[in-house]
Amino acid sequence: MHIMEGFLPHPWWEIWFVLSLPVVAYGIKIAENLAKDRRDALPLLAVAGAFIFVLSSLKLPSMTGSSSHPTGTGLGAIFFGPAVTAVVSTVVLIYQALFLAHGGITTLGANIFSMGIAGPALGYVAYKGATKLRLNLYAAVFLSAFTSDLTTYLTTALQLAMAFPAATGVWTSFQAFATVFAITQIPLAAMEGVVTTFIFRYLLRARSDLLARLKVISESSVKPMEVWN
Repeated sequence: MHIMEGFLPHPWWEIWFVLSLPVVAYGIKIAENLAKDRRDALPLLAVAGAFIFVLSSLKLPSMTGSSSHPTGTGLGAIFFGPAVTAVVSTVVLIYQALFLAHGGITTLGANIFSMGIAGPALGYVAYKGATKLRLNLYAAVFLSAFTSDLTTYLTTALQLAMAFPAATGVWTSFQAFATVFAITQIPLAAMEGVVTTFIFRYLLRARSDLLARLKVISESSVKPMEVWN
């Protein structure tokens, strides 16, 4: 869902920068505290960043000015929350814009908001909600990744609709953009959910103690998992 360079007109590309930068700044502060207090979590943060980079680089043509792809942000949101995930996503998006011609600099604010903020925020809420309802842990992870991906695509559709409203209004334009995206994005979101669940399962088996300290899982579930491993 990266919007390409120069595609958003004034003042929309500036508006998305204004909305995104405070969240990224807040995420940097949290990430700095994490680096001081939870140095053992830094390798996990690197894994989450690499996961976002790899999945979000797998783009499929979708419509003029954008593309469809997995995001990978659900995993980071589960582990570190949406603000830190926004920082990681920003780094990934800058690299992709500069070296992969994926996205752009003027549209960076919009892409950060959709992929780095809106998607992870709803994915985080989905995971926390599912675990509070005592759903199966892996079902919660799948739901988080699926929600994060779909939220990103819906946000991008809304961004494009507001920048290019139809004669009958923004809602008509949003429906048109969302419908075109849905053809590729819904299957991609489901596949991302499956892949994220498998990665989570591996990390859970390897470092359930760390995930408990990060409050991703409950302390009471660590011992049974260690026995199962």
